[in-house]
Amino acid sequence: MTKQQHLTKQQRLDITRRHFFGEALGQTAGLGIGAAALATLFTDGALAQSGPLHALDFAPKAKRVIYLQQCGGPPHVDLYDYKPELVKRSGEPMPDSLIKGDKFAFIKGVPNLQKSPFEFRRHGKSGMMLSSVLPHLGEVVDDVMFVKSMYTPQFNHSPAQILQMTGHQIPGRPSFGAWLSYGIGSESKDLPAYVVLLSGSSNPDGGSVCWEAGFIPTVHQGVPFQKNGDPINFVSNPAGMTSETRRGSLDLIGKLNQAHYDNLKDPEISTRIAAYELAYKMQTSVPDLMDIANEPKSIHEMYGTTPGQSSYANNCLLARRLVERGVRFVQVCHRNWDMHGTSFDSDVINMCTNACRETDQGSAALIQDLKQRGLLDSTLIIWSGEFGRTPMRQPGPFLGRDHNNKGYTAWMAGGGVKAGMVYGQTDDFGYQAMEHPVSSRDLNATALHLLGIDHKKLTYMFQGRNFRLSDIEGEVVNDLIA
Repeated sequence: MTKQQHLTKQQRLDITRRHFFGEALGQTAGLGIGAAALATLFTDGALAQSGPLHALDFAPKAKRVIYLQQCGGPPHVDLYDYKPELVKRSGEPMPDSLIKGDKFAFIKGVPNLQKSPFEFRRHGKSGMMLSSVLPHLGEVVDDVMFVKSMYTPQFNHSPAQILQMTGHQIPGRPSFGAWLSYGIGSESKDLPAYVVLLSGSSNPDGGSVCWEAGFIPTVHQGVPFQKNGDPINFVSNPAGMTSETRRGSLDLIGKLNQAHYDNLKDPEISTRIAAYELAYKMQTSVPDLMDIANEPKSIHEMYGTTPGQSSYANNCLLARRLVERGVRFVQVCHRNWDMHGTSFDSDVINMCTNACRETDQGSAALIQDLKQRGLLDSTLIIWSGEFGRTPMRQPGPFLGRDHNNKGYTAWMAGGGVKAGMVYGQTDDFGYQAMEHPVSSRDLNATALHLLGIDHKKLTYMFQGRNFRLSDIEGEVVNDLIA
C-alpha cells in the first residue's frame, strides 16, 4: 500500500484543504491576485477583511470606491446627452433603420421621437451641456468624466442591475464590493470593508444579490445599513445586556466556533467568528459614524442634509464618513428613476425633477467635500444606472420613456480618471452607443485597474472554472484614465 492509502479520511481531507489554500496564496497562478486575502480569515483575530494587503499588480491611483447606483434607468437624454436633432424632429416617428428588430419592455409599434422637456446649457470651463434639473452637478462639472456611450445586454431592471454590480445577469456571482474586499481587504478594523446605503422608494429590483458575495467567502458581502432605526439589526444591546456580558458571550461562542473550525477546517466558520467580532466592534463605531449632527453647518448646507432623516443626501455624507474611516467600497443605492409615464407622478417632467432634487445636490457635494479634504484623488466615484431610457415617447397619457439598454450615460470622478471631458457618443437621437461603446463590465474592469488590480487576475475558482468581475468580456478603457 502507498503512504497515501495509509492516511485517514480526515488526513486526506486536510491535505486537500492545504493544497487549496496553497493555491489561494498564489502558488498557482490560476487564482491570481486577491486570493491571498483568504489567508486573513485565520489571522488578526479572525477579522478577515482587515488582514495585510495583497501586493497589487501596479501602482493604484485610487484606494477606495463610492458607487452611486441609480436604480430604475435615469433618462440620459433629459440629463446629460443633449441632441439638437432630437429637438428638431420631436414628434416624428423614430427612423425604422435604428430600431428595426429591437424589442422594448413596453413600447409597441413605431414610437415617436420626444425631445426633453428641460432646457440644457453649458457649465464650467469645459462647457459641458447639462439639463436644468442638475444645477449642482453643473458647479463641479470640470471634475467629472462623462461616459456617454454606455450599453448593456439586459433591458429589464433586475437582471440589468445584477449585471451592473456582479458582471453577470444571473444571481450567484460576487458583487463588485465583495470582489474588492476579497482582493485587497479593508483599511478598517471597526467597520465592514463593504457597506451598502439605501434610499428611494424601495430597494433595488435586483435586491440583495447586488451586494452579496456569491460563491466567495461570505465575510466579503456588503453590509446594508437600514433606512430607519438601528443602522444594523441588533447592533444595540437589548435591555439588561451590558457590554461586559456581551463580551463574555462572544468569547464563549468564539471558543466553540474555533473548536468547530479545528475539527472541520471550514472557512465559513471563520467567517462566522469574524462576523461576531466585527459586530461587537461596530457597537461602538457605528453609532458615532451615523451621528451626522456633529458635522458643521456648512457641510449640511453643502449636502442638503437633515440629521435623523433617511435620504440620498444623508447617505452621500455617510459615504464620505465611511471612506474616511477606511471602508473600501460604499454602494449608495437610490431607486426612483423608473419613469414610464403611466401616471402623473411617474412621468418624465415630475419624476425626473423629483429624482434630481433628491440626488443632484448630494452627488455634487460628495465631489466637493472629498476634494476639499484631499480625498478625491484617492477615491473613485462612479454614478450610473443599470441602463438609460429611450429618446422616443412611450404611448400613454403622460410623458414617459421606456427602458433603453443600447445607449446611456454614466459619469466618474476622482480616483485617477480624466476630468472635464466626454468619452463616447450615441447617435443623433441618443438611442444607441455609436462611438467608443463601453459596457458595464468595461467600466468595472477600468475601475479595478484604477485600484491597481488587473481584472483578469482577480479570479476565484468555482465549479471547475475561474470567475472574475468582468466575466469574459470586460476590457480596460485606457482613454478614461488620467
